[in-house]
Amino acid sequence: MQPVHVIGGGLAGSEAAWQLARRGVPVVLHEMRPVRGTDAHKTQDLAELVCSNSFRSDDAEQNAVGLLHAELRDAGSLIMASADAHQVPAGGALAVDRDGFAAAVTAALEAHPLITIRREEIAGLPPADWDSVIIATGPLTSPALSQAILEATGEDALAFFDAIAPILHFDSVDLDTCWFQSRYDKPGPGGSGKDYINCPMDKAQYEAFIDALIAAPKAEFKEWEENTPYFDGCLPIEVMAERGRETLRHGPMKPMGLTNAHKPDQKPYAVVQLRQDNALGTLYNMVGFQTKLKHGAQLEVFRMIPGLEDAVFARLGGLHRNTFLNSPKLLDGTLRLKSRPALRFAGQVTGCEGYVESASVGCMAGLFAAAERLGEACPPPPETTAMGALLGHITGGHILRDEPGPRSFQPMNVNFGLFPPIEAPKTDEDGRRLKGKDKTRAKKLAMTRRARTDFARWIAGTVPVRDAAE
Repeated sequence: MQPVHVIGGGLAGSEAAWQLARRGVPVVLHEMRPVRGTDAHKTQDLAELVCSNSFRSDDAEQNAVGLLHAELRDAGSLIMASADAHQVPAGGALAVDRDGFAAAVTAALEAHPLITIRREEIAGLPPADWDSVIIATGPLTSPALSQAILEATGEDALAFFDAIAPILHFDSVDLDTCWFQSRYDKPGPGGSGKDYINCPMDKAQYEAFIDALIAAPKAEFKEWEENTPYFDGCLPIEVMAERGRETLRHGPMKPMGLTNAHKPDQKPYAVVQLRQDNALGTLYNMVGFQTKLKHGAQLEVFRMIPGLEDAVFARLGGLHRNTFLNSPKLLDGTLRLKSRPALRFAGQVTGCEGYVESASVGCMAGLFAAAERLGEACPPPPETTAMGALLGHITGGHILRDEPGPRSFQPMNVNFGLFPPIEAPKTDEDGRRLKGKDKTRAKKLAMTRRARTDFARWIAGTVPVRDAAE
């Protein structure tokens, strides 16, 4: 049987190789370290953790990343098994001894008889006789491979400073303060003239907001990011504020063409607009609010905006060097490059963020490639599952926009805003009406129980494990 080639020995590549080998498919895993190092890695171990040692919450009932942990465990994940074996105390989170974790992943892959590890750089697209390849090279993809991917996809940017605006949950916005309206009631493509949520500010609120924005602590660039250009000229919101106190009021916060539906006789001094971010309508982004404020400062400053006092953020803003594809345009539903189906992509390069998210995309890529090699079917996981919701975001869950500015598709951690809505229980077991946090917990529990049931059914129908060692 011809091997599947996996390029990149991070979490996604390691997981993809493991899932393939477990199903009897030979794998050649290509890792360029130590032949060629990166600015972030310190060792030659596979699955080296270059930032935090935390896999975040392990709560599978109330947290989307904890649910992803559970799904990976159900799928026989090497990444999760190694993390569980090398965990360190971290409260409700799963944190690991980073050296022990990476050593365990490396040892398991080196010991598997169907996995061959080659320490070499793949300095361009794979040769034509590699008929099944998974590229899982992450945010530090080598320059030569990055350029080759650009040429193959026809895209004009792959590595850049990615300026990301915060994204929040629709149901946490106070619509008694905010209202739906497009500027001058003008409908965009597929719109209705009420395509934005508008958050009004009076002059005192605006002045206080500008003061807080300028004073808030900012994140520093890492050494290897310093010479990467901004993408699409997206200036951070705090940089615009520093250029003049009225700059934002004549830019992304301009009030022109908007009338407060709750107070039509009072003209807002400034307006923050929220725009639908996913097809489900569960997530909205803050228009023009790309930022490099530290995360704690973002929560404090952005909750000063009227209507967002209780905002729950699916992701906070950021500005960092990143490498990822415009996946909804370029990849099909099983992560294959549409223009060259022999190539699959996995991990952060597809537009996910986080250790566990990268591993889960690697897991799916491995399952899809194994089924393809063995001539069997492997449909994508249901969108009601954590893996399915993440895959849906990567391959088409965003909103297409024709207007100028940054691409609409942005990397995302798994979160409940990516899942299809669900009707949550309205009362508890004693018939009492659920309110506030109790209602939220009941909704999350209903969502995670649905996911666990649907994932168990899906994974049972995938290519069975054929590894004799198991």
